[in-house]
Amino acid sequence: MFASKKRAVLFKGKDYPVEVQEFKKPRLVKDQVLIRMHYAALNHRDLWVIKEQAQHFPDGIVLGSDGCGVIEDVGEDADPMLVGLEVVINPSLDWGDNPIVQGDRFRILGFPDNGTFSDYLAISKKYIFEKPEHLTFEESAAVPLSGLTAYRALFSKARLRSKEKVLITGIGGGAALWALQFAVAYQARVYVTSGSDEKIEKAKRLGALGGFNYKDPEWATKAQKETGGFDIIIDSAGGDQFNKLIELALPGGRIVNFGRTAGNITEVATRLLYWKQLSVLGTTMGTRDEFLSMLDFIEGRKIKPVIDQVYSIDQVNEAFQRMENSDQFGKIVLKIAR
Repeated sequence: MFASKKRAVLFKGKDYPVEVQEFKKPRLVKDQVLIRMHYAALNHRDLWVIKEQAQHFPDGIVLGSDGCGVIEDVGEDADPMLVGLEVVINPSLDWGDNPIVQGDRFRILGFPDNGTFSDYLAISKKYIFEKPEHLTFEESAAVPLSGLTAYRALFSKARLRSKEKVLITGIGGGAALWALQFAVAYQARVYVTSGSDEKIEKAKRLGALGGFNYKDPEWATKAQKETGGFDIIIDSAGGDQFNKLIELALPGGRIVNFGRTAGNITEVATRLLYWKQLSVLGTTMGTRDEFLSMLDFIEGRKIKPVIDQVYSIDQVNEAFQRMENSDQFGKIVLKIAR
């Protein structure tokens, strides 16, 4: 039996703590469906919203881009047969018609639209997909944003081929781990970086051939000596070590970036960039077709996400603190259902 009071993780102001408050069940319009949320998952994007976007929503916003649940009701333009369907949510909203780049209306669920950290979510039926059969609700919540980001980076942007050598920076977060699992499943030869030897060892157990601790000033030299360089580098850090990635890329290599957890890139070794004929590619999120292809890839190979820890919705501030401390290895998940 469902509790009568509906809850949501509402963010007002700037920085912690976020608050779990009573929240009205959303009203449906047109082609929307009402999802009773079971689990959601954190992303670094949520921290970015908390720390940098407070001025845009003085009345508060429901956080969260990842989630899964069961359809409880449908709007007038949605099929009533959808009720009862177990679904995951594509958080890439209004991408547009051009698969190469998102359009002007593109946005990501959880800002500026209310997100998944809530008992209920109302969203257009075009953003729902059946939950993969081999995954639990908890596991399915860990898929959408980071899985889509990693899939597009590897396959649409870098155009990964089997047996290629791949370096994935900052292993431990959701997108980096999905990139590792996807690349290993595609028979690539994968290496990782981390500031934690323990995380490197965990990555090896998932199929990485080796890893390098970026806190070691000589890590790039050691990587070059051990591997000879990389065909593809998947980077979510940016920052002042980006030139080391350029140095490690093989001639004709591809470097794909989708984040700046280490800050903005401050310097680029231009001569190496053109002399080695490198491609430096930016990416974010992905199209509906890529989301569907990503789910098919996961289902076809029975891949399961790495779950770091599961918190109750009332422990959301503890969950965010764990992410901000970079303590996690895998996705941090919130249990919504009661």
